[in-house]
Amino acid sequence: MGPLLIAVFWIAVAIFGVALLASCIQVVPQAKAYVVERLGAYQATWDVGLHFKLPLLERVAKRVSLKEQVVDFMPQPVITKDNVTMQIDTIVYFQITDPKLYTYGVEAPMPAIENLTATTLRNIIGDLELDQTLTSRDHINTRMRLILDEATDPWGIKVNRVELKNILPPREIQDAMEKQMKAERERRQAILQAEGEKQSQILVAEGEKQAAILRADATKITKIREAEGEAEAIMTVQTALADSIKLLNEASPNESIIRLKALEAFQKAADGRATKIIIPSEIQGLAGLATSLLESVRDPADRA
Repeated sequence: MGPLLIAVFWIAVAIFGVALLASCIQVVPQAKAYVVERLGAYQATWDVGLHFKLPLLERVAKRVSLKEQVVDFMPQPVITKDNVTMQIDTIVYFQITDPKLYTYGVEAPMPAIENLTATTLRNIIGDLELDQTLTSRDHINTRMRLILDEATDPWGIKVNRVELKNILPPREIQDAMEKQMKAERERRQAILQAEGEKQSQILVAEGEKQAAILRADATKITKIREAEGEAEAIMTVQTALADSIKLLNEASPNESIIRLKALEAFQKAADGRATKIIIPSEIQGLAGLATSLLESVRDPADRA
């Protein structure tokens, strides 16, 4: 074997050694865990960081994610206590807490959790009637979480939450429920409409009441002002009459003036609509007095 072949051989050996050494160096990323076996038996669980495994003797049996995982299972047929078959699908939130138990505790973890979920769901729903199933979603979720968490604990799995995604009753029951909900919506709409009409009528009545009060107040104020005006007019007339009487008294009128005033008052009375007038005897003598007065003030030329 020539020197060239020897050199190629050692280069190949060196490359193989480097590759083998590189394969033995493992870096575990964040939120991961590696389960390592030595000669087929469990050796260790590697956490985050740099690790070295023995070549040809050790191997990474399983790479496990420590993050919370979500699995959505297909709808499962379940029968309620009152013999109603429904389709229910569930969502399970879980997290691997022990990579060793998860690797060696169960052969197929996901199918195992799915079958366990379906069995638990049937057992819980079997004790409930249809109405309870539709209204007890939180109660069912809590019971399933407790049962699944206890059952999966030997597998290194912690169930954090279980949710019933959809609950689908038979078609005829869905139709009946839709009719019931429609009737309930119509009833609520009718109630709201009646309440609206009631409020409208109340507002109209309140408006009419306020308008009537305002009209009554306006009429009252008008009558009060008219009465005040009439009273003021009467007071003015009476004041003027009192003043005239006072002036007349201060002037010390004689009997002829008084009779003349009486004649003027009688003249005003005669201008009215009365059909009969009774003339006092005192006024009958006033005619002569009036004639005498006219004669005394008449121009002498006119008298000739």
